Amino acid sequence: MSNYGALPSSGHDARWSIADSGHLSEVHLLWENEGWTANGVLGSENAHFVIRMSAMWVVQQFLLFRDMDEPDLWLATDGHGRWGEMNGDHRTELDGCIDIDLPGTPFTNSILIHRLPLHVGHSSTKNVITVDTETLGVTVVPQMYTRLDTHRWQYISLAQNKTVEVSVDEFGFVIDEPGAFSRAD
Repeated sequence: MSNYGALPSSGHDARWSIADSGHLSEVHLLWENEGWTANGVLGSENAHFVIRMSAMWVVQQFLLFRDMDEPDLWLATDGHGRWGEMNGDHRTELDGCIDIDLPGTPFTNSILIHRLPLHVGHSSTKNVITVDTETLGVTVVPQMYTRLDTHRWQYISLAQNKTVEVSVDEFGFVIDEPGAFSRAD
C-alpha cells in the first residue's frame, strides 16, 4: 500500500520546467478501465508517451510517439515481469523488470515513489527499463530508492553511480529534482 494519497478519480495533471532549456515535461493521469493512463510530453525530446498502469501503479504498457501517428516503441508486460513488443516479440532482456524510466521526465520516478511502501530510512533496489527516446534503445538499469523522510527521496542509478535527491508532494510526485526539473504549476 502506498504511503501517499490516492489521486482523485477525475485525474491529475503535473508539469515540470526542464532546467536550462525552457521546455516543459508534463503528464495527465486519467482513471479508466480500473487503472491509470498517463499521457505525457517530453518537451526537450519532442516526444509523447503513454503509460498504462494498474490500480496499484504497476506498469502494464508503455508507448512512445516521436514523429508518427503510430507508436515508435510499444512495450507491454504480463504483470509478472515478462515483456514483449506490439508485434508479439518477447524481449527476454527486459524480463524481471516492472518499471520504465524516461530521462526526460521525473514522472516515471514518481511511479515507483508512489507505489513503494517504504518507511523512512528504508531502501529498495529495482531493475528498471530505461528508454533512450532518440535511438529507441532499451536497457535494464538497477536503481536504488531510499525514503529519506515523508517528502524526500533519493534514487541512485547503480550502473552510473549517479545519486539524485528529490522532494515530492502529497501524491508522491516529484516537485523538485535539483539541476534537472522543478514543478511548474
